[in-house]
Amino acid sequence: MKLVTRAQLGWPASAAPTQTSTKGVKVHYEGTTVSVKLLDDHDLCIAEWKSIRKSHLANEEENYSDIAYNYGACPHGYLLEGRGLGKRTGANGNQPLNRGHYAIVGLVGNKGLTEPTDAMLGAIRDGIELLRRHGAGDEIKGHRDGLATACPGNHLYAWVKKGAPRPGGSTTVPGPRPVIDVSKVVAAASHDPAKSGTPVSYTGVKTVEKALVAEGLLESKFADGHFGTTTVKAYAAWQRRCGFSGDDANGIPGQTSLEKLGREHGFDVKP
Repeated sequence: MKLVTRAQLGWPASAAPTQTSTKGVKVHYEGTTVSVKLLDDHDLCIAEWKSIRKSHLANEEENYSDIAYNYGACPHGYLLEGRGLGKRTGANGNQPLNRGHYAIVGLVGNKGLTEPTDAMLGAIRDGIELLRRHGAGDEIKGHRDGLATACPGNHLYAWVKKGAPRPGGSTTVPGPRPVIDVSKVVAAASHDPAKSGTPVSYTGVKTVEKALVAEGLLESKFADGHFGTTTVKAYAAWQRRCGFSGDDANGIPGQTSLEKLGREHGFDVKP
């Protein structure tokens, strides 16, 4: 998953209402003209995302507290954080509909760029799976399900009706799950350098870091196999997400929190 966080966008924490569970996720499109130039320049995708937030905040009639969507997805496969996890959407039409589903928008419209790329579909699927790990139920619907609207457009809606499959899904049999030694991860977290450039102390660290990236807690550039200060901070955030506090959320992995991370991201843990 290629996640662009609110912090990277220069946005403060979302002021949207808290909502920790829904029946599922609804998929949206912009419903306006979207420039095909986005296909060639990811910076334009970021500008588009920021423009959507600006227009929503300026909408006095709707009185949005933030960009309406939980996440956006661009043609280059980036998942763009909007309201983010645990926040009620403002995109589904009214309060009952907003309480029913979180919302992800693909950066396509009804003119110009109208057809999602495979990378965009993959990013939407990344967002669905991320939201499912944090309170969303199994439903995947289009905006038009329950509201009279053309959203999310014919292309996205046809994909939703198929179950929103991941493009190019592999048919190969998966190999064995990685097994992470918690004692070696603890040793790495306690002694690894803050910077890369020295030998990796334990190869399992990168598996843990990739899971933290998928959780939106660590930037992918820091998933380098070194359990340095940035990874410690990210793991402390994971511990707090698991309900730990104080000394139990110090960023040094424990058996319980690491096993939970493994269940979510495909690895096993041994003491």
